[in-house]
Amino acid sequence: MSAQNALTPRVFLFRHGETEWAKLGRSTGTTEIELNPTGSAQVSSAAAMLVGPGKLLDPRRLERIFVSPRKRAKQTLELLMKPNFDLIQGKYTYTEDIAEWDYGDYEGLKNHEIRVLRQERGHDKERKWDIWTDGCEGGESRHQITERLDRLISQIKEIQQPYMHGEKPVDVLLVAHGLILRCFTKRWIGLSIDNPLPIMFEPGAISVLSYKNNDVDEPALQIGLSLPSEEDALQRIEETYTNDSD
Repeated sequence: MSAQNALTPRVFLFRHGETEWAKLGRSTGTTEIELNPTGSAQVSSAAAMLVGPGKLLDPRRLERIFVSPRKRAKQTLELLMKPNFDLIQGKYTYTEDIAEWDYGDYEGLKNHEIRVLRQERGHDKERKWDIWTDGCEGGESRHQITERLDRLISQIKEIQQPYMHGEKPVDVLLVAHGLILRCFTKRWIGLSIDNPLPIMFEPGAISVLSYKNNDVDEPALQIGLSLPSEEDALQRIEETYTNDSD
């Protein structure tokens, strides 16, 4: 693990596990859908491999956790942190800023059904509907999404800026949804929501963002991440316990 990777604050993105609507390709914004058995297993498996003292997602190194208030995201947090929930008490906040895109009139519909509906309403005569550009009737526009995500990004930077060289562990975790986390990723690196950057984010998956050169003004995608060795893990556990006792 490089010195920068070990010290620079990180932002972990975790997408909730599979739901029946997600499995069927239905737009799921404000509707309260629970994880299905596959989704629960996805999150539990990730927790066993990735979460715990000395592991990639170390609860003791988390300063804040921002969670979508939708039931499927809450369930995901509970499963993800189940063996370590006592370590995150007082650190997590449910916020609409990281809730899924509000699909409005398109809630519960598949993409082809949305396009048929829009054509019936006289839209999209010159090109196909694209949520990144056109937003959702009765729901949110890309400008509204940008506003709330930028607000959250500013909050995260305020938390992490004083500790860019590892003076204190201040990792942040977001637990949310596929589309909004892809939007967040674009805004993190300064791209507009409708930028055509292709991003995939599977249910129950984790992604990592950070900063180049330990600089809060250089947010970056961490597309390659060295996992901690056993020696690194033991050292980080010792450092975290020391910080906790200060």
